[in-house]
Amino acid sequence: MPEREEKLYLPEKIENLIKDKPYTLDNIGMSGNTVLLFEDMVLKIENDVVSAEEQVKIMRWLEGKLPVPQVLAYEETEEKAYLLMSKIGGKMSCDTYYLEHPHELLEALACGLKMLWQVDVTGCPCVRDLDVVLREARAQVENGLVDVDNVEPETFGEGGFESPKHLLEYLESHRPTFEPVLSHGDDCLPNVFLEDGQVKGFIDLGRAGIGDKWNDIALCYRSLKHNFDGTYGGKVYEDFNPDMLFEKLGIEPDWDKINYYLLLDELF
Repeated sequence: MPEREEKLYLPEKIENLIKDKPYTLDNIGMSGNTVLLFEDMVLKIENDVVSAEEQVKIMRWLEGKLPVPQVLAYEETEEKAYLLMSKIGGKMSCDTYYLEHPHELLEALACGLKMLWQVDVTGCPCVRDLDVVLREARAQVENGLVDVDNVEPETFGEGGFESPKHLLEYLESHRPTFEPVLSHGDDCLPNVFLEDGQVKGFIDLGRAGIGDKWNDIALCYRSLKHNFDGTYGGKVYEDFNPDMLFEKLGIEPDWDKINYYLLLDELF
């Protein structure tokens, strides 16, 4: 176990709660945050304090409405936020078992999306409509925070957009109609936990709130596609078509909206 006193500052309240419990570091994800996994708790140390505050707000509001982690403690410094929460059981939906049982996986993911959309958003403290998200995207572009090396190959360059600025201008001038639901905001396979083929819980809720249902569909679709085609994890699972997600949802895909939200996500 790492020597916490030498390598990791923790606020006193959180230090007292976790004491000398063993943990492992979670390296899954691309946020750049530090995540410590305990047996029954998770400590997330975020660099973006504003985002962390939003996550705590929506997690507390969702208690009793959806299976989400319980906030056990939350502390801030000038530069970092420390969120200690309960640990969701089950396995990530990108676990090998579920990738080898795609129909079971698709049923569960479709059920998870419907669970989100069935939540009554009256009184929801977080709004993630396009006014909000495009404003955040503009800040990303203007501050040079877009990671152009971590995007789909066709997004920029020949046949794509000249730069993040040009992509942003396209997105601002081609806004689709808004279909408000409770949106996870990052409905990718590592953020949905399953047990016995059922949704056990949702994690990483920093972008959750009243958003567009097609944002969730788009990111879930891309996550499915890349988990099965070897982009994530390196292993290719044959005979899988991510379009089966739409069959499980009982809807026709709106490719204009799906592509719009996939492009929007490239700026984050």
